[in-house]
Amino acid sequence: MKKIEHIGIAVKDIDASNYLFASLFGKEHYKIEDVESEGVKTSFFECGPNKIELLQATNENSPIAKFIEKKGEGIHHIAFAVDDIESEIARLTEEGFKMIHEKPKKGADNKLIAFLHPKSTNGVLIELCQDIKE
Repeated sequence: MKKIEHIGIAVKDIDASNYLFASLFGKEHYKIEDVESEGVKTSFFECGPNKIELLQATNENSPIAKFIEKKGEGIHHIAFAVDDIESEIARLTEEGFKMIHEKPKKGADNKLIAFLHPKSTNGVLIELCQDIKE
């Protein structure tokens, strides 16, 4: 794992949250994107060398909808950048970590993604992110 790629924050209203975080950071988001496979709308902010991803559920069965129903708005996950997501999944599985996604899938912001189950990471949802090379 190279670095923290972004921190994901679950929100009920992405428009209100975009306004709030734009005020906090002193600049607007740089991208809004729907990820249909996950049932979310995302919005990305850069804050220095770091990124924040806001996530709003687009349907009631979305993992974000379930998260907010259970825990309320707040930090949802920490994403780490990796060079080779498939080898990282294999390494982590061999180390005994439980994966939610055993194969990477397309995520937001031009990334391949896979999540580790929080039951194997002390309750923290961890996302692996690899840039999609075109």
